[in-house]
This record gives sequence, C-alpha cells and structure tokens, in this order.
Amino acid sequence: MNPYSTDLAAAANGLAANAGLLWELTKRDFVQRYKGSVFGVAWSLFTPLLMLAIYTFVFSVAFKARWGTADDGKIGFAIVLFSGLIVHGLFAECLTRAPSLITANPNYVKKVVFPLEILPLVTMGSALGNFAVSLAVLLVFCLLSGTPLHATGLLLPVLLLPLLLTILGLSWMLASLGVYLRDFAQLIGMVTTIALFLSPIFYPITALPPLFQSLLVLNPITLPVITLRSALLWGDSINWLAWTISLIAGAAIFYFGFVWFQKTRRGFADVL
Repeated sequence: MNPYSTDLAAAANGLAANAGLLWELTKRDFVQRYKGSVFGVAWSLFTPLLMLAIYTFVFSVAFKARWGTADDGKIGFAIVLFSGLIVHGLFAECLTRAPSLITANPNYVKKVVFPLEILPLVTMGSALGNFAVSLAVLLVFCLLSGTPLHATGLLLPVLLLPLLLTILGLSWMLASLGVYLRDFAQLIGMVTTIALFLSPIFYPITALPPLFQSLLVLNPITLPVITLRSALLWGDSINWLAWTISLIAGAAIFYFGFVWFQKTRRGFADVL
C-alpha cells in the first residue's frame, strides 16, 4: 500500500494486514502506563472511583445538586454523574495524547517503514480498555445499589460509533498538527476541560434555556452522554434521527482527518 494514499478501502486492507501489530501495540500501551507501579492496572479502577467520590461530594453534598429523576439521592446522582464522566474520559484521553503521537515516536517516522496511521487507533484501543473497566465499575455499582439496568444498554457499541469516528478523525488531525505546532499539546488539555463542563455531565441539558441547549449539542460528547444514560440507566427510546445525523458528521470528520493526516505526513521526517 502507498503510505500516502487517501483511499479508505486501501487503508482498511492495510489495517487488516497490520491487525496483529495493532493488537500488540494496544496491549503494550495499556499495560505500560501502569508498569512499575505498586497497584498496576488497579489504578484504572482507583482513578475514576476517586474522581467519582470527589465530584459526588462537591455537587450533591456541597452544592446539593439534583438530577430530577425518580432516584435522586446521592447514589442515584453518583451513577448518573459517573456515566457521563466515563464518556468524557474516553474522549479526553484520546485527544490529549493525539498531538504527541508522532513527536513521541520519531523512530517510527525516520528509521523504519511503519504504518503511522494506526497510532491513533492504538491510543483509542487503550482508552477503550479504560472505558471498559470504568463501565464495569458502573454496572457493579448499579447492581449493588439496586439501580435497574435496561436491555437497550446492549446497543452501546452501536450508539457510541459516531463518537468513535469523531475521535479518530480529530486524533489524526491533532497528531499531524502536533508535529508542526507543538502548542497543540497544551491547548487540547484546556479544550477537553471546556468540553467537560459544556456538556450535560454535571447537570441535565433541560436545565438550560433552549438557545444554550442547541449550542451544547455541538459538543461531540453531549449526545453520547445523553444516549448512554437513556439506553443503560433510564430505558428511554433512542433518538435515532439525532444518532444518524451525528453518525454522518462523525464519518465526515473521520474521513477529513484521515485525508489530512495522509496529505501532511510527507513532511514529518523533515520536521522531526
């Protein structure tokens, strides 16, 4: 395959050919971040639980925030809050690492023939591992607290597809931009923090005036957060029209990000 090709079919064939490499790199990336620590992979449990405890105390105890659902006690608020945080965590982990994916691996660019386009996929695979651990914690917490779960939650892989496409497209763009403009590594941290508070994670979107609700929908994690809660926790019907629109937008971002990465990768070696 031409490494600079923008043909998605050829890229898919290349990905299939490098599936083993992708799996090994993803596994190494997930384990390596905890290598040498006393608790190891258990940190993937401790970190979200600690943040859950802090946010729950601040918003449901100090600020006495409520969600407006039938189960609106501290446990109910914690479950709703945590379900939103794990979606943001997936989004933030991929995007904050994206600008340094190429600059942190100059040998892949200069010394070997390496499919650079799979690096965002490696990061996403590792982030999905953390997401799966956090989701398991959420499910166990729901079972222990007697919170009912709904069968529509089985649709989560499908419901999160627009978000995953968006993340990959943005990751390709940021990985490329991070080579030429190193400021993106600092900028994205602020952007993901803004995305956290400008999404219905700490509050229901219905608490805002209609104008602000429309603006929040532009946040790529708004619909996934609402959809995950609707499918898993509340058993509400899925807004398939909104999902289809977000899928089209995600596919467009995915394609543009891939083309951008392939067009700009020719200059990576010169800059690094």
